[in-house]
Amino acid sequence: MLKLKDINKKLGDFRLIDINLEIPVGSYYVLLGRSGSGKTQLLELIAGLTRPDSGEIWLDGGNITHSRIQGRGTGILFQDYAIFPNMTVFGNIAYSLKGRSSKRIQTESRVREIADELNITGLLDRGTHHLSGGELQRVALARTLITSPKLLLLDEPMASIDASLKDDVKRLLRRLNRSGLTVIHVTHDYREAVSLASLVGVIHNGRIIQEGTPDSVFRKPVNRFVARYAGIRNFLRVGFENVNGSWIAKSSRGTVIRLPGSHYPDSGLLLIRSDDIRISSILNEHPGENFLRGRVCDMLPSESGMELTVDAGETLYVDVSSDTFREHPVAEGQELWLSFRSDACIVIDANC
Repeated sequence: MLKLKDINKKLGDFRLIDINLEIPVGSYYVLLGRSGSGKTQLLELIAGLTRPDSGEIWLDGGNITHSRIQGRGTGILFQDYAIFPNMTVFGNIAYSLKGRSSKRIQTESRVREIADELNITGLLDRGTHHLSGGELQRVALARTLITSPKLLLLDEPMASIDASLKDDVKRLLRRLNRSGLTVIHVTHDYREAVSLASLVGVIHNGRIIQEGTPDSVFRKPVNRFVARYAGIRNFLRVGFENVNGSWIAKSSRGTVIRLPGSHYPDSGLLLIRSDDIRISSILNEHPGENFLRGRVCDMLPSESGMELTVDAGETLYVDVSSDTFREHPVAEGQELWLSFRSDACIVIDANC
């Protein structure tokens, strides 16, 4: 297990503040944050490239706060790969074993073993100048893995490779993690967290503001920042009322939405994920659902199909899958019904 206890670090005008983390062995932990949020700085602290001003770093029961980089049991893959251009691929991979007691034949065997695992055996005798981004990344990863680290640290590993190669890299990283390797992966891309993480943390202005499984973080964000990171675009400022034992949310424009549960504050923000809203040309009511009549104002292609902007008293964004769009074609200006379950509504403090 990796444990960070009360970590603080000042870096110029920026600070990492009261960082506490516990990452179980075998986890794939994705740390999400914008540029300048502190995610890379935190990775460098764990790797031993810098030291905290206060706090402790523990790995598998040992305090590694002041341990040398080589003695920590961690391996870090940098965003720019840090490949040595004057060496062959073999030389780059073997470099991490330099200064260790490995004999030449052992080094060569280990290099070929790790190259075979990452499918780059055919590159070993080549220089690095004409390698693709995906090939360079695998060489850098092989150089990191050859020392058999307990913990793999990845700094924006998808940032410098073509979109066509990202699925291959994700499969490789999932395979390494399933073999038992603990991974910490920092990125600004929410989609990487969804596709890879067993645990997610969101860092903002040097603080980790939410942690948990991807489902718990992205389905129940604690504030507007995390919600926007999760791709939520529907934010309604509402007041809450108890009517005959049932709770409703009422917007300033008079839109009324039924809610589950038994207690709400006087006011707050109501969040609805775009993919939790369904469309229909007819009103077909079901218990526990909300229904709003709206007019399509705009349509944009999206990754999943089509994003609709609908005026339903409130402006709402709706993700429609390609299959649904083919079955129920929609045109700008068309009126339709929107429906969503009451338990799809997320409530957060309006001041967060």
